[in-house]
Formats: sequence, structure tokens, C-alpha cells
Amino acid sequence: MTSAVLEEALKKAALAWIAVGDGQPLALWVMPLDGTLLVVTGPGEQFAPGLAEATRATVRLRGDNGGLIVITEAAVTRLAPGSEEWAEVTPQLAAKRLNASGTADETADRWAASGCAVVRLTPVETKPPVAAPDLPTDSGAAEPRETPARVETRRPFRLHRVKRR
Repeated sequence: MTSAVLEEALKKAALAWIAVGDGQPLALWVMPLDGTLLVVTGPGEQFAPGLAEATRATVRLRGDNGGLIVITEAAVTRLAPGSEEWAEVTPQLAAKRLNASGTADETADRWAASGCAVVRLTPVETKPPVAAPDLPTDSGAAEPRETPARVETRRPFRLHRVKRR
């Protein structure tokens, strides 16, 4: 680790905004483990397109006040089901998974059977993390997508006049 801010943010992370390539950052549930972040994605789990196949990702972490405090580049490593690392990590990850049906071992077995990807994100030491005061000043919010829910509709018909107070 090159930054104390990054180390502390990694220890306390429960949610991270992760972007693959030039894609939009997605808020994903993560579990910190030994200076890295673990993410599970796939059928029946959180949606993170391209993360399992990627080699690098951009990770944004928040501080105690909920605001962005550090942005770092991370190496992406997919854990292979049945490997020693999979057997060590997935029970811990499954135990932290909220609202999972079954025990931690059953959840880990379901991840392996359904093709879910368990990914380890390790901060890259060659590229220093971006922290205050170098953080972006814009909000980072994406423009709302076009949807029928945003189309203005007619006002409801009123038979009698409604008095305003």
C-alpha cells in the first residue's frame, strides 16, 4: 500500500464504486480481506458486467462521512472454483453476505455451480491513489436514462373546482 488513507478505506469498505474500463462506476457490495477487496457477481448476485473478465478496474471508496475519499486502480483476479484460495475465501465471503439462503458453505457451493465469479481487487502499487485535494470536484452523477416514467402525463380530470388554501 502506498497510502494510509487507502489502507484505512480498504479496511472499512463495505460498499465500493467499481468501474471497468470507461464504463459507469457501479455501487457493489465488497468484503475487505488483507488489503484487498472481494466481490461476488453473477446469476442471483450483484450485476457487474465485465468485471470477471477484466484485468484492471477503477475503485472509488468512501470515508466515514459517506463522501468520496480515495480513487485507486486495482488489479482484478478471478478466483477459480475448487482452488485452495476459493476454499479459503468463499466461506468468509458467504458468511458476510446478507439475506443469503442457506449456510455459508451452501452459498459458496451455489456460487460455484451457477457460474458466479468471486473476484479479488488488489490496489496497484505502481500507480498512486488519488486522494484529497486531487479528487474530482464534479458530483460524478450520471445523467438520468430515458424512460417512460419520466414522460409528463396529463393532469387528472377534476369534476369540481378545487379550492387552494
